[in-house]
Amino acid sequence: MSTLPDQRHQEVEDPARHGAAGDSLPTAPPGEWWGVRHTLVLLASLGFGVSYTMRVNLSIAIVDMVGIHPLNNTDDLIDVCPLPDDYDPHQEETIGDFAWGETTQGLILGSFYYGFAASHFPVGRAAEYYGGRLTYGLGVLLCSLLTLLTPVCATTSTELFVTIRIAQGLALGGCYPAMNTMMATWFTPEERSKYTTFTMTGSNLGTVVSYFLSGWLCDQEFMGGWPLTFYVFGALGLAWSAAWFLLVCDRPEHHPRISSAELCFIKTSQQYMKEPEVVEIPWRAVVTSPCVWVILVATVGDNYGFYTLLTDLPTYLANIQHFDVNETGTLLMLPYLLAWLMSMTWGFLVGWLTTSGTLSVLRIRQLSQALSYYVPALALVGMCFISCNTTLAMVMLCVAVALNATNFAGYNCSHQDIAPNLAGTLMGITNTCGSLMGVVAPAITGVIIADNETLGAWRAVFLTPAMMYVVTCTLFLVFTPIHIQPWNYPKPADKMDMTFTKEPTNEPRLPRVLFEGKEAELAA
Repeated sequence: MSTLPDQRHQEVEDPARHGAAGDSLPTAPPGEWWGVRHTLVLLASLGFGVSYTMRVNLSIAIVDMVGIHPLNNTDDLIDVCPLPDDYDPHQEETIGDFAWGETTQGLILGSFYYGFAASHFPVGRAAEYYGGRLTYGLGVLLCSLLTLLTPVCATTSTELFVTIRIAQGLALGGCYPAMNTMMATWFTPEERSKYTTFTMTGSNLGTVVSYFLSGWLCDQEFMGGWPLTFYVFGALGLAWSAAWFLLVCDRPEHHPRISSAELCFIKTSQQYMKEPEVVEIPWRAVVTSPCVWVILVATVGDNYGFYTLLTDLPTYLANIQHFDVNETGTLLMLPYLLAWLMSMTWGFLVGWLTTSGTLSVLRIRQLSQALSYYVPALALVGMCFISCNTTLAMVMLCVAVALNATNFAGYNCSHQDIAPNLAGTLMGITNTCGSLMGVVAPAITGVIIADNETLGAWRAVFLTPAMMYVVTCTLFLVFTPIHIQPWNYPKPADKMDMTFTKEPTNEPRLPRVLFEGKEAELAA
């Protein structure tokens, strides 16, 4: 592996950072099947799920809000898929409550991401001062309240509707960096890949629930149909917020219900986790760190592909493959359901591979990254050759979305790997740039298909994120950031105890900790 310039000080690192084959490492006190950190993982994952229901539901609800307009006959056009033989445009046409044109709809759908991108850094930094419990929980709570107000704002004026969507983005934008701070505090290095994956995959589950329920709720006559999508998901957010603030604490040592064995287990890896002290941002070191730039580039590549599929997939399925609009929500749900199943399976697998010593943490990061970028890139290239085969189109899209979910154990863990004390700040910086792809990706797609919505134009749409995946993944694999950086600590690196036991391997391993039940004591 290539060594980045600011990694050279740690060529010999703690034996716990990277497993060695045949050497099993403990991941929990004996006899423990559920600890308070597992409750944290469950609630955090559900929190991401709830936030995504409120974020994605408009993509389905807006179809009912503006109505469905018939497609034109495509028999006389070139390089397009023909309409189905049983297509009846008059049967599909419905009248909505709003007369928004395509441009206005694009503004409304994209407005969320302006606020979303703006709040990553300030909330990530605030989480390091005030704790991830408050900043993460408050973000979901505020968004839930705003979601309940959305129907009133939409019917009042378009400007107010856009404003409240921006405010929702501001509320949810800091959730990822805030949660990253908590994960750097609670998850030991050997459990980081597994629990980060379990936590963040809640976003896929939330997307599935939103696509499935939003379509069904819009079909109901009660309260006009589409407002229900905002009332139901907003109420779920309020219920989640109550559970979050009741059951979660910022740090393990502050939790009233944590066992002595679980606390001991977490504290044995404290030197590789977030400390209670707030570290000043070493701007010069951060901006000039190759590690940070590698993570940032990987974030941009991932977000460009993610937002291209999330925002443009409904248009492609409806206008190119001519899927029944009433079935679109169910079809869109399938790739994200597979992504959730894939990420859960991958989380268990990488957890076992790490703790059993089969693969090092470094190899886990690289394998997860390669699967999540290269395989979706191949699937998107495959989209260029399927023409009007609707079955193959769904297969390729399912592969692209599902395999991309393995990146939760890839670059998404790297902020915690290189600077646990600044994990929230770093993710705030990188996700700010990544979230801008939520604006950039649809804009580029719009330019490509403007007045030219053909199979050829959509090939260019799919090839663009495929190239982004290949370039950014290759850079990450060559310069995988894995070592803790010297600027992570609140005191100069030369004052730290950087002496570790040298192992007879090229890659250091995670420290072995033996537990004797609840009587285990931390070394002084």
